[in-house]
Amino acid sequence: MKRIVIFASGSGTNAENLIKFFHNRENASVIQVLTNNPHAKVIERCNALNTSCLSFNRTAFYKTNIVLNILKSTNLDLIVLAGFLWKFPENILETFPDKVINVHPALLPKYGGKGMYGMHVHEAVVKNKETRTGITIHYVNEHYDEGTIIFQAECEVNKNDSARDVASKIHELEMEHFPKVVEQLLLSK
Repeated sequence: MKRIVIFASGSGTNAENLIKFFHNRENASVIQVLTNNPHAKVIERCNALNTSCLSFNRTAFYKTNIVLNILKSTNLDLIVLAGFLWKFPENILETFPDKVINVHPALLPKYGGKGMYGMHVHEAVVKNKETRTGITIHYVNEHYDEGTIIFQAECEVNKNDSARDVASKIHELEMEHFPKVVEQLLLSK
């Protein structure tokens, strides 16, 4: 059984989708969710799904090995960033090479980098009159959104779409593709 640890910062819809997708699966399961936001809705979602969720602060993540040691103790196969907003520290990336992935709400390399997340991305897509956007699932490295691309899925942006319309389309792509790509990745390892 493959073991997944999720990092999330906000509402946790992607985390919830992954937990439900892998619930009662024989090949993999979500064993832990970690959040940097003690008020994140993802905590409520995890409680409702009987999934362990731990909160940590910036010191535990960047200045000590507390989070690293938690990860080591889980015997994980994959770390999945699902709406996690902090840059991942090198000590974790070095300990778990090619085991940290992220979903980004745009077709990288466009609209990636520091500060490009959530509505910031969708607003930029609309402002720049893009006709297509999508999601990118990629490995995480020491730079924001620059890791090797694993998968992309596209959708159309209509000329009358608002940033919220684009966000809704991106959310649908994430819900459909993210769990399947995580499963395929785990089965190929």
